[in-house]
Amino acid sequence: MKQYEFWFVVGSQFLYGPEVLETVETRAKEMAAELSKALPYPLVYKVTAKTNKEIADVVKDANYWDECAGIVTWCHTFSPSKMWIDGLRDLQKPWCHLATQYNREIPNDEIDMDFMNLNQAAHGDREHGFIGARLRKPRKVIAGFWQDEKVHKRLTDWMKAAVGVAVSKEMKVMRFGDNMREVAVTEGDKVEVQIKLGWQVNTWAVGDLVKEMNAVTEEEIDALVAEYEAAYDIATDNLYAIRYQAREEIAMKKMMDREGCRAFSNTFQDLYGMEQLPGLASQHLMAQGYGYGGEGDWKVSAMTAILKAMGEGGNGSSGFMEDYTYHLVEGQEYSLGAHMLEVCPSLAADRPRIETHHLGIGMNEKDPARLVFEGKAGRGIVVSLIDMGGRLRLIVQDIEAVKPIMPMPNLPVARVMWRALPDLTTGVECWITAGGAHHTVLSYDVTAEQMRDWARMMDIEFVHIGADTTPEKLEEELLVKDLVWKLK
Repeated sequence: MKQYEFWFVVGSQFLYGPEVLETVETRAKEMAAELSKALPYPLVYKVTAKTNKEIADVVKDANYWDECAGIVTWCHTFSPSKMWIDGLRDLQKPWCHLATQYNREIPNDEIDMDFMNLNQAAHGDREHGFIGARLRKPRKVIAGFWQDEKVHKRLTDWMKAAVGVAVSKEMKVMRFGDNMREVAVTEGDKVEVQIKLGWQVNTWAVGDLVKEMNAVTEEEIDALVAEYEAAYDIATDNLYAIRYQAREEIAMKKMMDREGCRAFSNTFQDLYGMEQLPGLASQHLMAQGYGYGGEGDWKVSAMTAILKAMGEGGNGSSGFMEDYTYHLVEGQEYSLGAHMLEVCPSLAADRPRIETHHLGIGMNEKDPARLVFEGKAGRGIVVSLIDMGGRLRLIVQDIEAVKPIMPMPNLPVARVMWRALPDLTTGVECWITAGGAHHTVLSYDVTAEQMRDWARMMDIEFVHIGADTTPEKLEEELLVKDLVWKLK
């Protein structure tokens, strides 16, 4: 990943004289340096902007500086908002308006008109906020004292969402074959997605992958198997299956890296020339930050890569998921999530095991190796991006993952068990009403608010299902959003 940074642009004007402007610049540099210590990415002071040209120039630079993932603006003094119009109109990077002030408290004994003239953030931020509203420009407004942990947390979350935007704009997805036949929700308008989200989604023949696999050396396989042994417990005598998965992984990684792809998809219906569906191979690639989508689901593969990049350390605890079956005992209602083979080990509660089992679906000639584990307990979200025909809808549901309530000794796949909010059955009704897909990204690191920020930055519809959601309220919300988005 790039070493992203964010730019700190401070607003003022010439009215206050050079001494005040020097003070503003000194304080702004101090704030940027101190905030950088508390944030996951550097906040780089750029300018105390006093003219239309200064603002337009810094925005132009931000738009074309790849490492700049967004700008944070603040008006220490009063910055007349008309000078911001050209710059903000042309801004193509995420924007956060930090409404703060240099001093935590009003200094009772020292406060005079000189202090008032210098410390006009309460005044300036409102002028700045107006022009953002007038331009109808997507932005995040964060208010609070700049040294408070709450402000640091909200800025951190926003920064990670902005990094998700940067990753999205450069996203390339490698499709090995097409979608699973007759499935509706995995389809979508790839041209519209590239226009809106920046994704380049293209297909490579399975034969291309097989050719790459045939060129993998035994030494390369030995090295990757050693990585498997270091990270996972070997619980199978079928070493051939493990080595075959390593061959698949090495070949897929070479192809993706050569083309600059961060995500991939495949389908069990198209394995011509391959002995096994990639299981362990796909799981270990996800552990390295690549996105994956089963059954040709390129939308969920790209979203997996994006949420991973938004997570802790730039490769967080997020992974491809599917609701498989329900536990509907009254008072113990849970969803069991899994997939045939491909659940990311970043979701695991304990060290995963490599096992080999028969896969009774698809064109597998031999039993594929896969990682088997139980998922972590904790709060999380599941995310689905769907094509509504003419627009994209991002659906996010809050969940509470639990340690599986039964061992399921004969289930030879990784699994996560959770309760969908507000409760399982209401959550299922709301998910289905909104059109949520059966494939999702499950994340322990990324929040619904971050996904709301990401959707706002990408200018797509956002639907959140949480503790207070009811089917009736959701139906009304979807009806209003249908009307609003048809007008956009």
